[in-house]
Amino acid sequence: MLAATAALSCRRFWERNRAVSCFFPHSFACRAMEVPVGLSAGKDSSTLPAAAALPSESQPTPTKPVQITVLNAQDLKTMKSDVSVTLVRVEYNGAILGDSSKTDVLPNGTANYNFTTSFECSPDGPNSLHDIVQKPVLLTVIEALQREKKQKEKTVPLGQAVVDLLPLLQGQRSFKVSAPLYAVPTSPLESLQPEAKLSDGNLLSVTLEAAYSVPETFAPTGPLQNYMACLQVPAAGEKEFPLLFKNGILKLAGEKEPLPRPKKWPLANIMAPGALSIPNSFIVGGPYEDEDGELNKREDREFRIQAESMKRIVWDTERRCYLDPAAVVTLQKRIAECRYWPVEVCRMSVASPSKGKTSKADKGDEDKQIFFHGVAYVNMVPLLCPGVKQVRGAFRVFTYEDSEVFEKTGSQHSVFRDLRSQLSLTKEGPWTPGISTPLSRAVPSKTQKEDREKISKDKDSNRRMSNAPKIQLSDATVEAENVPYLSLDGQQYVEAGTFLVMEIKLDKALVPKRLREELTARVKQMIPPRPPLPPRTAGAKKAVEDYHNHVTSIAVAILREYHELFGKWPPDRGAIDHQTLEEQKRQLNFELNSSGKYFAFKEQLKYAVVKIVREKYLKTTAFETQEQFQAFLSELYVYLVDQMHVALNQLLSEEAASPAPLSRTTEEQLWLFAHEAEVNKDYKLASLYHQQRVAQDQCNIQSWLDYGAFCLLLEETTKAQECFQQALSLDPHHIQSLLLCGVVAVVLQHYEEAEIFFEDACCLEPSSVVAWTLSGLFYELQNNNVQAEMAFREAKKLLQAQLAKERSIPEAAEGEGGKKHISAACVRSPSPGPEECLPEGVPDGSADKLPEVVEPALACAAPEEEATAPEAAPKAPSPVSGLSQPPCTIFMKAVEFLMKVNAIQFVHMALAHELLSLQGGPSCAYYLALAQTYLLKEDFSKCEECLCEAIRIDYMNPNVWAQKGHLCYLKRDFGEAKECYERTISFVEDAADMHFVYLRLGSIYLEEKEYGRAKRIYLLACKNSASCLTWLGVGIACYRLEEMVEAEDALSEANALNNTNAEVWGYLALVCLHGGRQLEAEQCYKYTVKLGLRDDALLREIRAAQQRLGFGNPAL
Repeated sequence: MLAATAALSCRRFWERNRAVSCFFPHSFACRAMEVPVGLSAGKDSSTLPAAAALPSESQPTPTKPVQITVLNAQDLKTMKSDVSVTLVRVEYNGAILGDSSKTDVLPNGTANYNFTTSFECSPDGPNSLHDIVQKPVLLTVIEALQREKKQKEKTVPLGQAVVDLLPLLQGQRSFKVSAPLYAVPTSPLESLQPEAKLSDGNLLSVTLEAAYSVPETFAPTGPLQNYMACLQVPAAGEKEFPLLFKNGILKLAGEKEPLPRPKKWPLANIMAPGALSIPNSFIVGGPYEDEDGELNKREDREFRIQAESMKRIVWDTERRCYLDPAAVVTLQKRIAECRYWPVEVCRMSVASPSKGKTSKADKGDEDKQIFFHGVAYVNMVPLLCPGVKQVRGAFRVFTYEDSEVFEKTGSQHSVFRDLRSQLSLTKEGPWTPGISTPLSRAVPSKTQKEDREKISKDKDSNRRMSNAPKIQLSDATVEAENVPYLSLDGQQYVEAGTFLVMEIKLDKALVPKRLREELTARVKQMIPPRPPLPPRTAGAKKAVEDYHNHVTSIAVAILREYHELFGKWPPDRGAIDHQTLEEQKRQLNFELNSSGKYFAFKEQLKYAVVKIVREKYLKTTAFETQEQFQAFLSELYVYLVDQMHVALNQLLSEEAASPAPLSRTTEEQLWLFAHEAEVNKDYKLASLYHQQRVAQDQCNIQSWLDYGAFCLLLEETTKAQECFQQALSLDPHHIQSLLLCGVVAVVLQHYEEAEIFFEDACCLEPSSVVAWTLSGLFYELQNNNVQAEMAFREAKKLLQAQLAKERSIPEAAEGEGGKKHISAACVRSPSPGPEECLPEGVPDGSADKLPEVVEPALACAAPEEEATAPEAAPKAPSPVSGLSQPPCTIFMKAVEFLMKVNAIQFVHMALAHELLSLQGGPSCAYYLALAQTYLLKEDFSKCEECLCEAIRIDYMNPNVWAQKGHLCYLKRDFGEAKECYERTISFVEDAADMHFVYLRLGSIYLEEKEYGRAKRIYLLACKNSASCLTWLGVGIACYRLEEMVEAEDALSEANALNNTNAEVWGYLALVCLHGGRQLEAEQCYKYTVKLGLRDDALLREIRAAQQRLGFGNPAL
């Protein structure tokens, strides 16, 4: 509670005061470190000059004073007395800057010091920028006890506080902070609780959390041991800056480390354990799957959980390093040259002070020997990806071997062997209890003795090899060494499965990521401007206008019917008598009702009335009582009659022409007709349907995307680009449009534009698996392996989360005892598969329609199948269904999307990745997708090979049998195609393209004169997705079965859906000939010839019937 209040107070204080200051209300106040010119930006200051970062011999290095003022301490309580005398000591970087004068503690526990001291900061001096970022100021409150006569004055340390100087490098010239004061364990002080620029360079922070699953020979008893880790950070030029982590704490098996827990300063001279914690800096952990290192797979989870509660070495220490601009460039270059960085770990004996006095030779040989020398390889490549600022994860520890380290990292020297002469473990003095007890105290245990006996034969040679690098460290010598260094005891890390958990973090990303606004602006620049669309009016006024238009249309139609029945009444004959009018009215009503036109007029008017009810009267819910309903009907009837009179008066006065009848064809039907024409390779008709669909609603994004995908099929890439860009201009944030614009830009080799499109798609929809996968394929095409790897990894992480969520849905349903239907895809796999539990009606290979992956174009790619899925879905899964659902991968997700938009180039790239990523061999889905690409190229032999493999893998997959049926149909092997299609429709689960299965199976039945079966199959097709071709098949079957009434109805419906089909007109002509309707037979025959009937057999049949009956052909 106190911490939250403190943070809120700080935010409000910052908003109220524009001064550069930071205030945290804690117990101990330490004020104002004034930093003159050079350390931070100010009115009379400048940024750190280049000479400061890389001083030359010609220029002296300037020093800058850092002034520290300690104001007061609060709530000082002692166990001896309420009043005491105290002073404050200020230390920095191991040096005492000064002691304040003795000050009395006031009754309220406050001591006012007002003590000022300072130190010099120099880029290459003892207090450098590297020290500023990682070493805090140490403040110690000391109580001066009253001395007795002839005795020296005694002092007792009460507490310590630390002040982080990092704000000085973040642009602040001065700041004020109240730091918490932590009690020294040996002091009588009670636990004190709190009351409540890097613009040019960068800040690198490395946090070493712990080493888990350590060797069994590590024991907390015996001689003192120091567990250490170290890595080198490249600085400017050829310099290396070592970051050393010492004093790891060996903990036995027990409770896991708590989360969150504070990070610690890398200091050893702090007496108060609480002061070791870095303020507002915590280790928070997170899911293993989100980590960047190793052991982040699902199968590693159990091992990680078990290891975290077993024996471990804990550091929880953060070390910082300031990187000037030259060092940042060097860091980027080193990571690009070598992706892995070595992090060395070891154990060294700590010499006791008494031992240090005995023998210098023993100290050099024994105390500084490196035991258990291991190395972890940290993949730093993610830091080269745009916007990435940290790498955190678990990294396995391997035996340190010179040749292997050099091969993986390019590092020729061991950091520990280079620094061994500088590691003086006895100079730090005795270890303070409670601060850091990292040093194991065990006389060699039984296990250790056995281990040492095991390697005793190699001990002497191992020591010689360990000391070898101390002789010469030149590259030539390293290459010439015949005996490489090998840590034999380090092999125990591998046997134990030891791993480090650490975090490497930058203040700013090495590669800045483009902002979302910048990407959107770039996309807008690439899309040509479109004129603004007229506003679409709506509301009550529009509803009334629509009602007027419908009334006018119906009145004109009724008047036309009247003229057809009774003719036009000449004006010179005078008025019609009342009796004649009543008779004509009776006859007109009879004609309208018997023909069904009255019902059609009523249906036409119904929609307009509903809009008036909703828009003008705002009635959208049911009435509470019948009286309210009757009252509303009366009011509505009066209003509608009045408005009808208004519309009729306008019609009679203006004699406006009747509007053209609305098209009966919907947007979904036009898509189906276009898809039918594509499959039948009637590309001219398919283009016509796509154009009609676009013209019907030019603001429909999906229509433009489907038209563009059709153009990709015809390899008309420029036209496809125009379609996709038109869709994107309608909605710049439409993910599907962005991805397709990127795909077509790659095909046109506009790679810079493609990168913008893919990056914008990932930025706008970071949860899209397909977007990240396509981005990875693009980066790989550009040989940008770093970003390709990161994109693929992000896609895999999203897919794992999505599949885990999908699996939890049916499990929850089963737990509640619900009787919800689960599609066959969810139950046919013997083990939980990644593509399981798709929504009902989503066919195999359509995983992009999952709710978690928003892919608008794919969601509308097969509206008929989706709309009718509940009818086609079985009520219960087949008990013998043996379909094995393949593991879903990011590449198959991409393939599903790309196949629907005919992006074959990207399909082959994704399938190549799929082939390499699968450990158990290619899946059925892989072979099925590959077969579809060969079928588009009409490479029937390779297509057949792929389908045979798919059938071998998954014999019960309806999609495979449907695809094989299509192959046989195109090869004109109708017998085999018929068997495949019949097998497909016999499965409990429908195939993805059942519409074409029905169409082609029905045509085979017609060819074999099995008209009853053909009629049944075509009626199934009409029920699922009616089209001109499905009703034509029903009409032909009924005609051959001599069911003329049903044949005429079916053919009339086919003609209404497409009045340009010559075959429909031909069969209508036959029906009219058999019905003796001469005029209609001639009319149908005329359109049959005009539209160019290609079926010669049907044309001969029509002419034979005309010759036999003597009518139907005007030429006779």
